[in-house]
Amino acid sequence: VQLQAYGGGLVQAGGSLRLSCSASGNIFSILGWFRQPPGKKRESVATITSGGTTNYADSVKGRFTISRHNAVNTVYLEMNSLKPEDTAVYYCYCYRLGQEYWGRGTQVTVSS
Repeated sequence: VQLQAYGGGLVQAGGSLRLSCSASGNIFSILGWFRQPPGKKRESVATITSGGTTNYADSVKGRFTISRHNAVNTVYLEMNSLKPEDTAVYYCYCYRLGQEYWGRGTQVTVSS
């Protein structure tokens, strides 16, 4: 399984960014995004099951929206009202047949 993330970059506080991640293969039970802020541990941002059930970190609820397009094995993260504390390396994640997979991170920087 290979995960390729797109998007990220530099944005001012209050702005928006959209991340996308394409996964090779199929039968992905869970797709999602994690992030690792500078000097901190990696944390879950949002996940979505194959049935569309979503889960969000409290810190992003109401601002971020995760979605997936099963036909093309792609997961999206729409990030609105970005804050400087959202600055982190964002990682695409999938869970498939009992295994976890991670993509290479993409940097998101929110300036104040």
